[in-house]
Amino acid sequence: MLDNLLKKYKIILASGSPRRQQFFKDLDINFEIRLKEIEEVYPDNLIGVDITNYLAKLKANAFTNIVENEILITSDTMVLLENKALGKPKNYDDAFNMLQNMSGKTHEVITSVCFKSVSKIDVINCTTRVTFNIFSDDEIKYYIDKYKPFDKAGAYGIQDWIGLIGISRIEGSYTNVVGLPTDLVYNYLKNLK
Repeated sequence: MLDNLLKKYKIILASGSPRRQQFFKDLDINFEIRLKEIEEVYPDNLIGVDITNYLAKLKANAFTNIVENEILITSDTMVLLENKALGKPKNYDDAFNMLQNMSGKTHEVITSVCFKSVSKIDVINCTTRVTFNIFSDDEIKYYIDKYKPFDKAGAYGIQDWIGLIGISRIEGSYTNVVGLPTDLVYNYLKNLK
């Protein structure tokens, strides 16, 4: 359906995430992938959605060669626990500490998506609340050893084993927690003029 609506556009996904790429395929969007290494640094005074909005725009602004009828899409996902931003874990211990700190608590997963064309930049975002059961240290170690969640914000994937055994409640978009609020992306692209 979107393919037909987007015939006059070239969609560029600037993400190396296999999960985001699969979502675009599942949405039946013809797209190409363009990647640039970006240092994901943001001002200390930002919190929550302001961080992900900033980083999604930062990633988009690294691409200065957008031409007419191209739409570049970037995104950033982070976990917010008790107003503290959790990015991707630096190592095993960092992943363990993140999961231990989130055990038995509710956190937020925030994703911002930036759409950049020659004439404008738009940013949309989504916040989902996720509540974890209490994890034993052995469960956390098993998950990290087997699934190696070092490329995931908050050190977990909702679609992984830990999501199956550890999530007692989710309020909001499931796909947002995976890494892309697909309904919002679909609606934005559907309404392009």
